Amino acid sequence: MAGGNLSPRQKMINLMYLIFIAMLALNMSKEVLSAFGLMNERLVESNESAELRNKSFVDNLKLKAEEQPEKYEPLKAKGEALDQLASDFNAYLEELKGKMTATVDNPEEYESMDKGDYLDQNFFKGGKLKPEGEEFKAKIVGFREGVLKLIEGQKGMEDVVKSVKDKFNTDDVKRGAGTVEWLDHNFKGFPLVASLTKMTQLQSDIKTTESEILGNMLQGTLSSEVSMTNYTTLMETSKSAYFNGEQFDGQIVLGRTDASTKPSRVELTLDGRKLSDKQYTIEGGKVKLKVGTGGVGEHKIAGALYFAQDGEEVEVPVNSSFATVAKPNSATISADKMNVVYRGVKNPMTISFAGVPDNKVNAKAQGLSRVSGSKYVMDATRIKGREVTINVSASLPDGGGSVGDKATFRIKDLPKPTGTVRGEDGAVKMQRNSLEISTIGAKFDDFDFELPLRVTGFKFKVPGQPTISVSGSKLDSRAKGALRKAKRGSDVTIFDIQAKATGVSVILKKVSPIIIELTN
Repeated sequence: MAGGNLSPRQKMINLMYLIFIAMLALNMSKEVLSAFGLMNERLVESNESAELRNKSFVDNLKLKAEEQPEKYEPLKAKGEALDQLASDFNAYLEELKGKMTATVDNPEEYESMDKGDYLDQNFFKGGKLKPEGEEFKAKIVGFREGVLKLIEGQKGMEDVVKSVKDKFNTDDVKRGAGTVEWLDHNFKGFPLVASLTKMTQLQSDIKTTESEILGNMLQGTLSSEVSMTNYTTLMETSKSAYFNGEQFDGQIVLGRTDASTKPSRVELTLDGRKLSDKQYTIEGGKVKLKVGTGGVGEHKIAGALYFAQDGEEVEVPVNSSFATVAKPNSATISADKMNVVYRGVKNPMTISFAGVPDNKVNAKAQGLSRVSGSKYVMDATRIKGREVTINVSASLPDGGGSVGDKATFRIKDLPKPTGTVRGEDGAVKMQRNSLEISTIGAKFDDFDFELPLRVTGFKFKVPGQPTISVSGSKLDSRAKGALRKAKRGSDVTIFDIQAKATGVSVILKKVSPIIIELTN
């Protein structure tokens, strides 16, 4: 355009064209810079709204966790951990943006932010990243991996997992036939306002990710709440008992039974008398009554259950009844612990007739004595046979005569105790110093009675050393001396363990020995 054959006038015209084109390019560059700035402003406004929504969501989770800890406490813990990850990363980006805008006189004059000197000097040195650049990438990776770990294996999060991996990906970028380092591709040489907008967009991705995950978590909880596995069928009837020939008018309805549906307050009455908190328990979303059945006839339970919901109490009325019937023709006889009785211990038993007061019931058998009400104790120590029969008679409350029944129970000896060291039995591997300080004990395996055994002595044998008799439940100085002479891998035996049990009136069977393999 400015060749040597052109006239001076033409050269001047060509030069003016070049200046005009440069001015157009300069004006276009300013418009682009302003567009980036306006986009950054919109993103900042959107981020502020998203942050308020996320904060409200986390605060609501905390309130729900206080009302229903079983259901919402795990969700609250994950929500708080996610919010902490997002807050830390967002704060880092906000601080970095502050340092970037501090390099210009007016952060709102976007046309002046046409240089990329700040990030170029702080993130890059030649063809490599400076520590500040490595830190920036590490913050992105830390947030991404922290979020993925929180939602790992959670149903319904597949799309969120993919979104997190895509939005916070820091892999090298393909450019032409080769690849370019991610930070170099996205931030090196860009105008300051463009990089600032990218930082704000990254903050937007953080808040959007937090919102998506919290929303999915809540949706999963709500799905679990309405799941039919949390319901059972109940029978509603107009009365508690029916006569022969009547039409049954029962209705089958659904009722919630999951443990998270727990009332915050209970107010119930039985036949008009208020129930105290000792007369009921709350188990698995159910209010379990602990009251007597009362006299023969119908008894009414009324009142209300109160549930915490969004900071308020919701009342659910209770209006039900049950019937107590009379004139039974069979006795209820059961051993509280098992279907047998044992020699040497006090076997607790419950003996009653349905519908008959305890003071009208009489039970007889060798070794049987009444404690109170329907509670009895069977002591089979002096019974020579292997069985005992309990005969029960009852006087009916309406004067309709008496009824009787009986039951036979097997009599068994106490099982053989097992020796233990450090709570372990049989063949045990231990270090020498651990054995020196361990307590030798004894226990009954698979036995329903609580019979703690106390070891009063035992014999201790080390291969190649004489047997040592020890008093008490720990190794004495002689036993420890013999133990120090044992070789690694040798078997030390503890046998003839002497044990006693409080309240047992028979001699215990021989306690099984313990074999300890020394590991050092």
